[in-house]
Amino acid sequence: MSILIKNGRVIYGENFEVVEADLLIEGNRIVKVAKEVTEAADTVIDAKGKVVSPGFVNLHTHSPMGLFRGLADDLPLMDWLQNHIWPREAKLTREYTKVGAYLGALEMIKTGTTAFLDMYFFMDAVAEVVEESGLRGYLSYGMIDLGDPEKTEKEIKEALRTMEFIEKLGSDRVHFVFGPHAPYTCSIALLKEVRKLANEHGKLITIHVSETMAEIGQITERYGKSPVVLLDEIGFFGSDVIIAHGVWLDSRDIQILARHGVTVAHNPASNMKLASGVMPLQRLLNAGVNVGLGTDGAASNNNLDMLDEMKLAALIHKVHNLDPTVADAKTVFRMATVNGAKALRLNAGVIKEGYLADVAIIDFNQPHLRPVNNVVSHLVYSASGNDVETTIVDGKILMLDREVLTLDEEKILDEAEKTIEKLA
Repeated sequence: MSILIKNGRVIYGENFEVVEADLLIEGNRIVKVAKEVTEAADTVIDAKGKVVSPGFVNLHTHSPMGLFRGLADDLPLMDWLQNHIWPREAKLTREYTKVGAYLGALEMIKTGTTAFLDMYFFMDAVAEVVEESGLRGYLSYGMIDLGDPEKTEKEIKEALRTMEFIEKLGSDRVHFVFGPHAPYTCSIALLKEVRKLANEHGKLITIHVSETMAEIGQITERYGKSPVVLLDEIGFFGSDVIIAHGVWLDSRDIQILARHGVTVAHNPASNMKLASGVMPLQRLLNAGVNVGLGTDGAASNNNLDMLDEMKLAALIHKVHNLDPTVADAKTVFRMATVNGAKALRLNAGVIKEGYLADVAIIDFNQPHLRPVNNVVSHLVYSASGNDVETTIVDGKILMLDREVLTLDEEKILDEAEKTIEKLA
């Protein structure tokens, strides 16, 4: 199948040059961007007054947690987790988790996300949803053993079972990632085994690291060092590791991350909502660390809107540093596209010939996006996910003119309401 997008403003290349051009997709690749494309196509989309953007890469989320949106707000992280989220999660079944995954996938399609890195439970169910939805999903089973050797073995078996299930799907869009939850919930034995297995199977690793001061205190008391130093000393880090949060990092931590080529997934909305702190973005970027952008779960955000996340990322670092030049629009846009794709080793995040056709079309025919003085600035500071009109992943249209084509939106919304009543 081929798709021709005509008359749009295209954000082209790694430097985000805005050009008035047509864009031709054949199969799952972008094959031509030119002032006028004359080739015929199976589907033609008129993007007049609209912006053709790389699809967004959500580098850290827990997609089924939309079920818990609004149930436990305005609480510290550990209170939120231990007294509200974990007890509810203990009641989750594969069926309930799948309902949450459908809700998350629907929200991401409708807000222009084309790829996401997920960590949760029943990830075989999430994989089925991702395959059906048309999104790109990098899926990790959240491993927690709390130092119990029997639990360690059980968690490893579940992760390997999930990996086998995902690989049997045979999908180019659904990938398994190892996901030990965090240094404070995982034993050293589990972390070392994950590193070994990731090497053996050629898989990425994602893990929560240095999210709160409480975590820093807990790890320091237990091991006498920071979480980053701990992971470094056990040989955990590599360029295949994506850490979520990285709020409380000192200079030594940052040097370690830079040396190993570790990516940090920044989650500003969640970090603000849970009052976890402000990650040292500028110091990480200055050190050459690849920083992507994530929403975290919808229970601590409370949405999966990457356009919203970009604005929050830009604003929090300006006021925190008392410097309006920090986290400029292009830097934040790069975090949400190019940097996320780089972390996932994905040939996307850029609109250019030869790249995967993961594209979002945003409707600029609206008062809050006019006049069009600066396209990237408008996307970061003025737009929201509701302005996304069309979402294309792997050369397939998932949403056209705000209508999702791959999922039953009405049914998903209805099932979410029924499920939360059962969980209450």
